[in-house]
Amino acid sequence: MDKTFRAFDPHQVLLLPPSLDDWLPEDHLARFVADLVDEVLDLGPVLADYTEKRGYPPYDPRLMVRLLIYGYTTGIRSSRAIERRCADDVAFRFLAAGQAPDFRSIARFRRRHLDALANLFTQSLHLAQKIGMVTMGRVALDGTKLEANASKHKAMSYGRLIDKEERTEAEIAQLEAKAQALLADAEAADEAEDQTFGVDGKEVDLPAELDRREKRLARLQAARAQIEAEAADKARAHAEDKERHRQDRTGTSDEQAVTDAGDTAAAKARPKPKAQANFTDPDSRIMKNSDGAYIQAYNAQAVVDEKHQVITAADVTTNPSDALNYTSMLDQSAQNTGVHPRQALVDAGYCSEANLEAAKDRQLDCGTDTFMATGRLSHDEQVPPAPRGRIPAGATLKERMARKLRTKPGQAAYARRKAIGEPVFGQIMTCQNGRQLLLRGEDGARAEWRLLAACHNLRKIFRYAGATGLAALAA
Repeated sequence: MDKTFRAFDPHQVLLLPPSLDDWLPEDHLARFVADLVDEVLDLGPVLADYTEKRGYPPYDPRLMVRLLIYGYTTGIRSSRAIERRCADDVAFRFLAAGQAPDFRSIARFRRRHLDALANLFTQSLHLAQKIGMVTMGRVALDGTKLEANASKHKAMSYGRLIDKEERTEAEIAQLEAKAQALLADAEAADEAEDQTFGVDGKEVDLPAELDRREKRLARLQAARAQIEAEAADKARAHAEDKERHRQDRTGTSDEQAVTDAGDTAAAKARPKPKAQANFTDPDSRIMKNSDGAYIQAYNAQAVVDEKHQVITAADVTTNPSDALNYTSMLDQSAQNTGVHPRQALVDAGYCSEANLEAAKDRQLDCGTDTFMATGRLSHDEQVPPAPRGRIPAGATLKERMARKLRTKPGQAAYARRKAIGEPVFGQIMTCQNGRQLLLRGEDGARAEWRLLAACHNLRKIFRYAGATGLAALAA
């Protein structure tokens, strides 16, 4: 051929070993993560956990935190996937300095230091505050359903639990009777039994079968107890709240009566037949997502600052309703930042009489003006203008809030809600692959959600300040 190509020799031997530092551009996210872990983040809680001097030296915690932060930021969250990337991906090899921890070491480190990793969320928020990315002028509170690491098909209703438990108990009784009969025969004719079933009893292994059925019965009984306890707690809370309201109306105060009302209601409480418990992740619940599908999930909550979409509060609950999280999430946001927002935007899922009253008190106590939708709008439905004239003296809190959102300032403020909170959930779901949780249990789900929120904030800091902005963060 007349054409000349560039030299290409796959078998060329390098005279000097390559430097990992030359493999990435200067403005790469992996460099930012490496400098962040080495120079800025406080890893004291992680390091303090290593007190045993004996044994084989573990991996450096900085290496593991580097891998987890970069993995959770780029959507590589599985410990096995991180292990593969340490061999295949240049950025991961750079962060691990050529080492390759196995997936068990990564998973154990994450589980062992789960609380410390979740605490990176508040550190990321303080870093964002330090460089002026958080103003707390206007925030949006929203929630999303995260798929639990459990199938909804592994859940069982209370009514079916009772039926299954009774059948399992009957099966165990039959097996025990059969075992007793076989043992009686065996005592009379050991040799005949050995010839028929074998010395180890492999053909009719009743003890193993009994053990399996008894373990299944224990799981059924635990799930039943969980559902009954939740029903009792719910009935207790409702009765105590009802008694307190009755005392407020009559002008009395008797805490013993409140306690007695709660105890009586809890003793009488009976779960609904369709109440469910999941055997894989008992803390998770069946919830309806935004697509209208029912999934085994947790309810993830977030408060987002308007200026740069930095998350100021993050939490996970097992209740599908958002209404219970209005006060707690805004309080958490104020505690994390040290500042109450001037405006808070929340959708109709948070609207309740208690929250409307709390919003009124919050404005008086903290100066936070809440814009809370009182009803959902259909697609392309326009908010009607506010009626002219004074607000009627007998208007309820809900009517006053609805009127407030129909004013021009109210419409302009509430229109910003979707542009503040919902893009954050979209970025976490797509860029960070955060639609499904990997860890089970409410504590594990909460810690993982806060780690996802921390990595979201760190990505925002990287986009805003870049690798060169770390000097200001470290100062």
